[in-house]
Amino acid sequence: MRYFMAVADELHFGRAAQKLHMSQPPLSVQIGRLEREFGTTLFDRSTRRVQLTPAGRHLQESARRILAEVDSARADMRDYVDGLTGQLSVGFVSSANYTVLPDVVRLFRARSAKVALTLVPLTSGEQMERLRDGRLDVGIVRDENPAADHVSSVPLTAEVVFEERLVACLPIGHPLAQRIEVTVDEIVAVPMISYPRLLMPGFVDRVTEVLSAAPHAANVIQEVVHQETALGFVAAGVGASILPASVRQLIPASIAVVPLAGAPTTRLLAVRQTRTMDDVRGTAFIECLRDAAASSRVLTGSQTSKR
Repeated sequence: MRYFMAVADELHFGRAAQKLHMSQPPLSVQIGRLEREFGTTLFDRSTRRVQLTPAGRHLQESARRILAEVDSARADMRDYVDGLTGQLSVGFVSSANYTVLPDVVRLFRARSAKVALTLVPLTSGEQMERLRDGRLDVGIVRDENPAADHVSSVPLTAEVVFEERLVACLPIGHPLAQRIEVTVDEIVAVPMISYPRLLMPGFVDRVTEVLSAAPHAANVIQEVVHQETALGFVAAGVGASILPASVRQLIPASIAVVPLAGAPTTRLLAVRQTRTMDDVRGTAFIECLRDAAASSRVLTGSQTSKR
């Protein structure tokens, strides 16, 4: 097609051959093959001039459109291979909304404007399942440890992107609400609002690990899925809940946030399938995640103010 278009544009085999950086005889051979393939003459040739036949003029219109589409497809594939186009599906825990997520979305859309980014709010457990079956490209989970899963045949790779203190959320009128810090011995004596381990295994295990330093087990009186629901129970005076320090951004005046003594922390991790580690879209998103996390350090547990 490109050989044909060169001759059709120049209406001269010699000039077309020069344009194509080839000699004239092979060009004439290629045009002859094209005519045999189509079963018609494309050029009227004489010793004085070359002209397009009606079939040649018809092919010229089609060929120009076809070659433009080929060039467009080539450019699109280059962009796809370079990670500039395509799709990326990312899951996230709700607490990421108050730390890294807004900045990472802004950065990614600025750096990879042609990549269609889909954000899916899910618990850590739900994300891990979808990461394994390929329904998510990247997950932002809390305190998960994919390496500890010896059952799944799909290996996952995790990277810590943000760490913050664990805090106790208490009704504002509770005796512990005015403390600078609260010990695990003190907090386990308060009725606890917790979370189902099936949906948040990493975070529940982390909180359990921290509270296990107390001589008595925590008294869990309610399990909820969302931290907003937990805060509703806390505000109602039902009990306390252990949450990441970034929860301060959700706290109403009826709740106090008190850091746990010993400064135990909780971590956000970026997770994806190990076999997709060379995917440039996922890599670009995680690079944005690192940058967004670096700008979110102000939300660490070093803050001790209460509302």
